[in-house]
Amino acid sequence: MGPLEGIRIVELAGIGPGPFCAMLLSDMGAEVIRVDRAAIVGQDTDRDGNDARYNLLSRGRRNIAVDLKNAAGIDATLRLIERADALLEGFRPGVMERLGLGPDLCLARNPKLVYGRMTGWGQDGPIAHIAGHDINYIALSGVLHTIGEAGGPPVPPLNLVGDFGGGALYLAMGVLAGIISARSTGRGQVIDCSMVEGSASLMMMMYGALASGAWKEERGANRTDGGAHYYHVYETRDGEHVAIGAIEPQFYALLLKHTGLEGQDLPPQTDRAYWPEMQQRLTRIFKTKTRAEWVEIMQQTDICFAPVLRMSEALTHPHNVERGSFIEIEGIPQPAPAPRFLGTPTRVQCPPARVGEHTDQILKDWGFSAGEIAQLHRAGAVASA
Repeated sequence: MGPLEGIRIVELAGIGPGPFCAMLLSDMGAEVIRVDRAAIVGQDTDRDGNDARYNLLSRGRRNIAVDLKNAAGIDATLRLIERADALLEGFRPGVMERLGLGPDLCLARNPKLVYGRMTGWGQDGPIAHIAGHDINYIALSGVLHTIGEAGGPPVPPLNLVGDFGGGALYLAMGVLAGIISARSTGRGQVIDCSMVEGSASLMMMMYGALASGAWKEERGANRTDGGAHYYHVYETRDGEHVAIGAIEPQFYALLLKHTGLEGQDLPPQTDRAYWPEMQQRLTRIFKTKTRAEWVEIMQQTDICFAPVLRMSEALTHPHNVERGSFIEIEGIPQPAPAPRFLGTPTRVQCPPARVGEHTDQILKDWGFSAGEIAQLHRAGAVASA
């Protein structure tokens, strides 16, 4: 069941980083139950109208539908929280308190609870209560300004840096650290996870370079932002692309060898003044062959090379296939759990569930009697798909 077998987590349904965090913990073996809204039971599409089976962020968890505006529903949720190691929520600051599920009340009922709070701006501060999305959070942390081509505008890196990197991964780490602490001290605590702060933390190396004067704040002017000719994406003859990351001198020497530049009178590798000129030369060279031809030439070298694959191509790349990097569940290809544990192997516990699919079974498994479950249904506090 994975390294987190025996850990119980209650997830209050949300979007983006909260569900991804819950999915990661479930993939590692935790029992995570997703508390969804009773009002949407029977809807088989997500908020964008897509088939809910493809909402892969919901995989691995059983689903219970609760009316959180119903006093009996709140009480039932508190009873679940009493038996949990951690709670995950992603509402704006103050919402949980207004619902009657704030941290003070939950920790009074369960002193060892780790109360994980996911927001963009953090729980306090002058803009803590306003709406936002990934693009806004990484704008405030300094991330977005650094990404894009020279002379062009900032380019959003999907929602990988704020939602999933600076949000979900930091919350998962915080929750696990909180659980370890609670087991040794007997005291739970609140984890205040801000995507602004998480994405800023991901930029630690760049902030160090900025402080030292080594980082230029113009886009496309640094070693790892596409400015360096030896760390760049190049178009091939067939309109595809390859990625080059030949930073170290020995790898750069191989790049020169396999592109035919070895032995020519070239400027020093790290002289920024010549980077644009060298990019132009390599651009012309890479356009002389197809992506497949460059793969044949470079794939088994230490140049630090890879073809730039579409997602559909990544599914079938021989390396990914051999390692089982992707799996298929009920006909839907998707990334396998990561990282992998060799002593306590991980797995996806179940495909995405319908809202309310496991309501009665969850209540039974978490200590509710048949009579109590029936009463919750009569009160409209819970619903089943």
